[in-house]
Amino acid sequence: QVQLVESGGGLVQPGGSLRLSCVASGGIQRDYAVGWFRQAPGEEREGISYISTKDGHKYYSDDVKGRFTISRDSARNTVYLQMNSLKVEDTAVYYCAIGPVPTTIPKFYAHWGQGTQVTVFL
Repeated sequence: QVQLVESGGGLVQPGGSLRLSCVASGGIQRDYAVGWFRQAPGEEREGISYISTKDGHKYYSDDVKGRFTISRDSARNTVYLQMNSLKVEDTAVYYCAIGPVPTTIPKFYAHWGQGTQVTVFL
């Protein structure tokens, strides 16, 4: 059974940085995608970034492009999301997920972490 554990969330002021980690364990397929999603109160879960282990392709939504960077350490089965220049509107619970298809659509991801809270406050 695949398990994902996120960490790295916290409180930060606008303009600050955080690095989220997503550690995977269990029966992971050889080629898969790891996505980062976020969900603010009252909002739908949105995909903001993903990385494909097959070809290394990375994607960023317009909201985070240029500020967030996704990376992978295959030896540690860990995917990171470096978040710089954080804004108040980045406040949300952040989730990582694993699935067979690189996409921002949540339903295509079968395994999810428990989420980590990111709060950007003035």
